[in-house]
Amino acid sequence: MALLITKKCINCDMCEPECPNQAISMGDSIYQIDADRCTECVGHYDTPTCQQVCPIVNTIITDPAHRESNELLWEKFVVLHHGG
Repeated sequence: MALLITKKCINCDMCEPECPNQAISMGDSIYQIDADRCTECVGHYDTPTCQQVCPIVNTIITDPAHRESNELLWEKFVVLHHGG
């Protein structure tokens, strides 16, 4: 599953530098997560760091449009960081 930043985002800039996959960037009005790069920190941390550092509860949620198993997230991590 990829994560999604909701409209509750206050653009505090806490999440973007924490993302080990460089999946977070500034969108038109709030930060956004690139579902192709988001592994929910699988391969890096036990829990998504963006959710941990976000000061607003439930601002970064599971994206219902991008549901993936832990196995698929791991495969994505391998492709992103080890070239496949």
